[in-house]
Amino acid sequence: MTLSFFDQFISPMFLGIPLMALAIMIPWIMFPTPSSRWMNNRVLTLQNWFINLFTKQLLLPLNTPGHKWALIFASLMIFLISLNMLGLLPYTFTPTTQLSLNMGLAVPLWLATVIIGMRNQPTHSLGHLLPEGTPVPLIPVLIVIETISLFIRPIAFGVRLTANLTAGHLLIQLIATAAFVLMPLMPTVALLTTILLFLLTLLEVAVAMIQAYVFVLLLSLYLQENV
Repeated sequence: MTLSFFDQFISPMFLGIPLMALAIMIPWIMFPTPSSRWMNNRVLTLQNWFINLFTKQLLLPLNTPGHKWALIFASLMIFLISLNMLGLLPYTFTPTTQLSLNMGLAVPLWLATVIIGMRNQPTHSLGHLLPEGTPVPLIPVLIVIETISLFIRPIAFGVRLTANLTAGHLLIQLIATAAFVLMPLMPTVALLTTILLFLLTLLEVAVAMIQAYVFVLLLSLYLQENV
């Protein structure tokens, strides 16, 4: 029986119990904890350097009130990178290919930025719904369009993460299947396909990190409009 290529995206079950929660917890279990050798531990030194560099670049355009989100941004970035990278290992499950998880992250965080804007500067936040100098007949239409655009934002960057990772995993599986089938028939072509698979895997490693960064970057841009 031939399995569907989309079977790899089914949430794993064990004795009828979904293992999504376990897959989400694994990055935090593997993450190195501080020790007495804080300055001499190479892993922690590299980790701190990466977090400081990322936080500095991300918070550069934000005002001072937005700097309170530094811990959330850094934690979310590391969490998404860990999930995306672990999902590239053989016989693993990638939780970030599930739209439910991505929307569960995107909607509350986007809503938090909107609520902060409405609470701190309601006039400025509502001003985004109507550009200055708009002709009077177009005012109702533009308000409706901008409101729809506002509510589409969490869907857009939740679906973006899901689609990019799903497409990459499907492409890897297709090329791997082609290499396996071609091996006894055309070894030379199979070797070239394997080289292509290796290069694609390297590309997917870069995509896994870039998509996590883009997810957090879009959230910071939404926050920038409301602080």
